[in-house]
Amino acid sequence: MAAIRILPEYLINQIAAGEVVERPASVVKELVENALDAGADMIVIDVTDGGRGLISIIDNGCGMSRIDLEKSIMRHATSKLQTDDLLNINTMGFRGEALPSIASVSDMTIDTCRMGESGLVLDCSTGRIKPSAWESGTRIRVENLFAKTPARLKFLRADRAEMMSVVEVVKRLALSRPDVGFILNNKWRFPKNQPLMERVIAVMGEDTQGRMIELDTVDSGATLRLSGFISEPTLRRASSIDQYLFVNGRIVKDKVLNTALRASYMDVMSAREFPLCALYLELPAREVDVNVHPAKTEVHFLEPARVRSFIIRTIRDALSRTMIPGMSAENFSSEKIQNNSPLFIREPENFIRGLELWGSDSKSDINYVGANENSPTGVRNDERANYHTTKSTISSGPGFHSPLQDFPLGRAIGQIGNKYIIAENASGMVIVDQHAAHERITYERLRARELKRQPLLVPAIIKLKPEEVSAIIEIREELDACGLKIDEFGDDSVAIYERPADWEMDWAAMLRAVAQEVGAHSHSSKLVEKLHLKLANYACHHSVRAGQKLDYAQMDALLRDIENTERSGQCNHGRPVYKIIKISELDSWFERV
Repeated sequence: MAAIRILPEYLINQIAAGEVVERPASVVKELVENALDAGADMIVIDVTDGGRGLISIIDNGCGMSRIDLEKSIMRHATSKLQTDDLLNINTMGFRGEALPSIASVSDMTIDTCRMGESGLVLDCSTGRIKPSAWESGTRIRVENLFAKTPARLKFLRADRAEMMSVVEVVKRLALSRPDVGFILNNKWRFPKNQPLMERVIAVMGEDTQGRMIELDTVDSGATLRLSGFISEPTLRRASSIDQYLFVNGRIVKDKVLNTALRASYMDVMSAREFPLCALYLELPAREVDVNVHPAKTEVHFLEPARVRSFIIRTIRDALSRTMIPGMSAENFSSEKIQNNSPLFIREPENFIRGLELWGSDSKSDINYVGANENSPTGVRNDERANYHTTKSTISSGPGFHSPLQDFPLGRAIGQIGNKYIIAENASGMVIVDQHAAHERITYERLRARELKRQPLLVPAIIKLKPEEVSAIIEIREELDACGLKIDEFGDDSVAIYERPADWEMDWAAMLRAVAQEVGAHSHSSKLVEKLHLKLANYACHHSVRAGQKLDYAQMDALLRDIENTERSGQCNHGRPVYKIIKISELDSWFERV
């Protein structure tokens, strides 16, 4: 074995730079965060050659004195950690590694001036400080990035790609502090004290205008707060590019937050699509550890399960409050679906048998709107006489001729292509996708039913690794909520005492997958996702189909049901259920101005 040697200071700094400074965007992030901690409310960033040639950061912060300037490029020297308590960090930076690490792989100079003092300039390559004409704040110039470490330089991507990474970092920083102004290359501009929604539009695009839902919720213990904006389910991206997450003002990429966001949209958006968001989580500094990664982009929560459940509950509540224009909050409730309305027809027997696995004890309350190949009205032969009587009563009764303002989705006036219901309401025309609408209604009814459990006469014993058993037991209550009652059976096995009725599944494989997810993220959503998928598939296959002809009574019944169903703006796959076209828009089409 070779003798142990103490590494030289310059090599220590270069190793640290490999952790902190991955690419030019990392330099921009570290230096801008320093400017924010210095109290700056205006930051100007200039980048040339994708950051290889020059990165310049100018701020109007408090500046540094001569003594502070000397210490600024010393390892583990920081002004942001005034005590030795690493669990009470309230600044963006705190490690004291960024400036010496950047200086070790570039040619860096710092111009600074504290109020009431003369300007100074530090050449970080020589350590010499000279007088400067700089009048206020700080300017840091980083030139020839990675020139001193050619092996790192060759791994940089093309200038354009590196520039786009810088732009993305600046966007995230701009969203983290809407009170601060940012200018990048005199092209990307974010004025200071910009309303958050305006900054969201500037960062994410014009298509977010009027399609974002505002959040601002505090948990019952008043220690967690979630605020910001999330997108309507019909506004989504093909990747997570427009998901911006912040913890106590810090930009983070956290698995707990990402999976909570995904779970929140699980029943309103396809798993292959991503919602947009700018979410700000605030909690006591002692309940989150930010000292887990040199770049400070990862955090550890003291109670990840509590944080995750709070986020899911808050977002789902916000999504359920999105209402049809004209519908009041007190009338908008899944509990008010009109199951006893004469407009609804009893479900075919095969559907009733399927619903029994979700705990339905009565067949008489299962209703259906729609038709099938053998019965145009969707009823059996022995029910047709009763149906036609109901239809006649409704068509000539007061319900059919009620004023348009009584119904947010209006009154059915026809059907196009046996796919879309055309209705008229007080403001204009409504177009409804009949399959998407009934799919959402069916799914919400299934979700409201109690999951039927199947006790096992002989417990099923699943052999696992000891660490997998520990992970499974850790989330035993979450599994129980999904109908799976389990307990330990020795050090290397678990016993299943109850399971969801009529579920044919490889439970050993499922529990191993759950254990792996718990080990990686301290929680698991796999079983919940399986349950959602089963409900969603069932709702899809047992709803009114595109191509089915409906009569006026059935169409009106479907419209009333949509009005009283939560999350009715989109189906389980995220497709829109209805579109409302105002009279004024129709007038503009035909030049009636």
